[in-house]
Amino acid sequence: MRHLLPGTIAARGMALGRARLVQPSRYAVDNRPLAEDEIEGELSNLHRALDMARQELRELRGKLQGTLAREVNEFIDAHSLLLDDAELLRGLDDLVRVGHYRPGAALKKQREKLSAMFEAMDDPYLRSRKEDVEQVINRVIAALQRQTSPEERKLAARVGEILVADSIAPADMAQLAGNGLLGVVASSGSAYSHSAILARSLGLPMLVGTRDALSHIHDDDLLLLDAERGEAVVHPTAQDLVRYRAWQREAVIEGRRLALLANAPTRTRDGLDIRLLANAESPADVALARTRGADGVGLYRTEFLFLRHKDLPSEDEQFIAYRDLVLGMGGLPVTIRTLDLGADKADAAGLVMQGEENPALGVRGVRLSLRYPAVFSTQIRAILRAACYGPVRVLVPMVTQPDELIAVRTLFKLARQELKRENIDLPEKLPLGAMIEVPAAAINVRALIEHADFLAIGTNDLAQYVLAADRGNDALDNIYSPLQPALLRLLSHVISAGRRAGKPVSLCGEIGGDVNFTALLLALGLCEFSMHPGQILLVRDRLATLDRGALRHHAPRLLRAHTHEQVAALLAEISDAAA
Repeated sequence: MRHLLPGTIAARGMALGRARLVQPSRYAVDNRPLAEDEIEGELSNLHRALDMARQELRELRGKLQGTLAREVNEFIDAHSLLLDDAELLRGLDDLVRVGHYRPGAALKKQREKLSAMFEAMDDPYLRSRKEDVEQVINRVIAALQRQTSPEERKLAARVGEILVADSIAPADMAQLAGNGLLGVVASSGSAYSHSAILARSLGLPMLVGTRDALSHIHDDDLLLLDAERGEAVVHPTAQDLVRYRAWQREAVIEGRRLALLANAPTRTRDGLDIRLLANAESPADVALARTRGADGVGLYRTEFLFLRHKDLPSEDEQFIAYRDLVLGMGGLPVTIRTLDLGADKADAAGLVMQGEENPALGVRGVRLSLRYPAVFSTQIRAILRAACYGPVRVLVPMVTQPDELIAVRTLFKLARQELKRENIDLPEKLPLGAMIEVPAAAINVRALIEHADFLAIGTNDLAQYVLAADRGNDALDNIYSPLQPALLRLLSHVISAGRRAGKPVSLCGEIGGDVNFTALLLALGLCEFSMHPGQILLVRDRLATLDRGALRHHAPRLLRAHTHEQVAALLAEISDAAA
């Protein structure tokens, strides 16, 4: 019988397939207390399950290749570290040994305890760790279940399946996408979570917050995932299938039409040229950016070199990566972001400080780079050498105050002097920019801009810090919204400051590549967008339908709004008028 389940769209598209349920949180748990003579045997079962979970992550790491590996290895590493966390392991052992809990019950109790603890924290980074903890413990529960149940329950989708789960880790999503996964329905999660962002880049339709999915969907049910309307249809009718087939035909036609825009100019309906840049961190990203007609690279993430292995990358290793990036863009401008480690990105070489009470507000980004001037200078030398092969800009992350930019400029000056003494060719000019993702930097942007040649707004972190709301926490969907008036006023302030100073301002956060926000950003005065290269054609197409002059006229109304609901209503009104 047909059943409709509403959800929140995390990645658009549609899929028709058989449901594949993964729900470790709902496995039957034996709550009987352990007898003394059972404790050692059950501890052995628990440790075997932990070892199985560790082995699964090692195998995942080995299977992922290319861009996918670079995108999700940091999550695999984070989950591996959690599985070796002494406090977590000690807590589990104590529940079994002292509390006489069976392993399944101990894992569930520990998951509930840690989830509640992280949920109560004020810091957005620490709250975002809740999802990682749940995913790691769920993996161990699944491994334990496979030991004690005759039924093998592996997270391995067959071709033509739609995954239905509480949540899905980015690493698992990447693996399953390569095995023919069609889409994802999650009962929890947020459209701004890491998994949702990965689903969009993979082109996998995804719904989150589909509350009753695990209660109403069963393994092998026929499921229509409609991430255009925001619903999952169990046992779709003939009418539903007609709608799906029509969408498939339209998607093919739309894909062909968008492909023609690869070599088209990026221009609004009233004739204003807009720059569309690509966020990248790999040769595959660079190739896709060129294919989609990007105007350059607006954000090149250098930390992947530091996350790949335990040793610090050498100057030559970094130079080759940056040089190949510059050559790959064939003379188009490239913006290289300096090392952005810290918070959720911990390197294996040990640069990132351990045990910080509040890592999202700790030593990260430029703060970490300035803490290790020798390591930073090595990266600076590599960037300077690569900048001889084409136009390069340097972007400094997590800037808070002007003295950080002054310190970075000093290090560049010293590195330039060293390289000159070594008779190495150097670029005549290397623009230095500040990434605006700290509220203090946005508020005090006029002081920063005196020391910066350009600005790039990182809305992902800026929104979290301004709103004190974790983008991955579905309980805060009513707060975490790019339409929040406080955030819009900061964006407008930064963009206006750049315009008055005659310095470029780009936006490289997630909303830059989301066509739902293109009209809003135009209204605020943005003329330079940076995004995942897969979004470039969609944004170019959307821009061509919008009258920038009309949108700018309505900017004061948007900025006077009191709530994000009012902004949404106004945006719908003025977008229709400007299109």
